[in-house]
Amino acid sequence: MQVSNPGGGSRHRELGLRIASAAVLAPVAVGVAYVGGWTFAAFWLAAAIGVFWEWTGLVASAPKHLVVGIGSAVLAVAAVLIESGRPGLAVIAVGTGMVLIAVFVSAEKRFWTAAGIAYAAVMLAAPLVLRRDASLGFLAVIFVFAIVWSTDILAYFVGRFVGGPKLWRAVSPNKTWSGAVGGTLCAILAGSALAFQAGLDHVLAITPVIFGLSVASQLGDLFESALKRRFGAKDAGHLIPGHGGLMDRLDGFVTAALVAALLGLLRGGFDAPARGLLVW
Repeated sequence: MQVSNPGGGSRHRELGLRIASAAVLAPVAVGVAYVGGWTFAAFWLAAAIGVFWEWTGLVASAPKHLVVGIGSAVLAVAAVLIESGRPGLAVIAVGTGMVLIAVFVSAEKRFWTAAGIAYAAVMLAAPLVLRRDASLGFLAVIFVFAIVWSTDILAYFVGRFVGGPKLWRAVSPNKTWSGAVGGTLCAILAGSALAFQAGLDHVLAITPVIFGLSVASQLGDLFESALKRRFGAKDAGHLIPGHGGLMDRLDGFVTAALVAALLGLLRGGFDAPARGLLVW
């Protein structure tokens, strides 16, 4: 989040909660990524189910237990299929789940509710696909983490202390162009430093990738802001102190991980998506 105006005590308290939450969650996310395998799949499955719960509550006023139950089952099947090396069947499972969910909701809620399972499935599938690469999977996940986190952190502080023109006032009145640029520059530095430290060849060639993932992360943030504004909500949930819900914390990661996974698959195939993302 990019904030242009220094706040009072409540804003300082929110910042403290954000820092404390990040200090707990970031090491857990990195540790689970290091372990990989079914532990990693279970971690992201739980996150995806939580995101779908929040999405359903946002677009339908209150979570519908039948819809959330169907969505959770579909996401669990997709996780097992992806981790077992059957991504095509996972896509079919998610598509079937979207159709099935649409049957149980009213016509005016049908599109947005079904879209929620696709959103949660992307958040589940993208890191799982990258992590399955035996040689560079862990590095690819940490690479995406570094870009998203550095973008978010510097965008927050630069936007808060520099201010300036708004990025998209109608969607998110606190985000600024200065924050967006500052976050992207920090992401380029962080991603390049990580690539250099990992001994990757052609570090300069990966700079456009870092730039694209940082922009994708900020677009994901804007998308969630637009979604919340459309349905009249300030936060998607209240699970994470200082951050709101899981969607509020993972909005940028969803889009950045999606772009990273698609690029990796395009260049490296399902067997080596992390290599396709990182080696240029």
